[in-house]
Amino acid sequence: MTVRIAIAGAGNVGRSIAQELIDNGHQVMLIERQPKMLRPDRVPAADWVLADACELASLEEANLAGCDVVVAATGDDKVNLVVSLLAKTEFAVPRVVARVNRAENEWLFTEQWGVDVSVSKPRVMAALVEEAVTVGDLVRLMTFRQGEANLVEITLPPTAPYVGHPVRSVPLPRDSALVAILRGKRVLVPTPDDPLEPGDELIFVCVAEVEDDVRAVVLGADSVERTRNAG
Repeated sequence: MTVRIAIAGAGNVGRSIAQELIDNGHQVMLIERQPKMLRPDRVPAADWVLADACELASLEEANLAGCDVVVAATGDDKVNLVVSLLAKTEFAVPRVVARVNRAENEWLFTEQWGVDVSVSKPRVMAALVEEAVTVGDLVRLMTFRQGEANLVEITLPPTAPYVGHPVRSVPLPRDSALVAILRGKRVLVPTPDDPLEPGDELIFVCVAEVEDDVRAVVLGADSVERTRNAG
């Protein structure tokens, strides 16, 4: 599924997030207000817009309302809060991810300011954008131990083969484990008798070699091929 994502701030953080999301098949627009930071050659596949993301008219012109996700990724927390608030209240963007630059400001980054998720690490930001918009695919959230094992997430669509079945009936491959289920605002430690529900976010730890096997079990045997064709 191709998702339209706007990123405010085209510094190192904004560009790195943009490139990762583009590599994963998403459509990305980078909004930057400083002409010297406008460097389309760095991320040529992105749409580059010279504009102030804190100005309503600029965001209207950039068609922010047509975006599925907005990422406020500037180096200024005040700007990130304003961008988040405008994205949510004026343009009803479904998902707003905001970068926190200074730890003492973290308490401000709440739903009251339009922020769905706040984070300080750029790599995690890209993962959170992916996690937010990807249903029916596997998203890698984090890598452990020099890349030997990964934390991955799968959001269950209603059509997943084990929806309605207990956890114990899911035949996971070796070197993989279901460690948590996120259901709404709850975090569940899975027990064998817990039934899986549509919309559940399943968090696994597994080695990279079995990621495709985990995806095939949880989403169906044809899901790996389907994902590759979509990308």
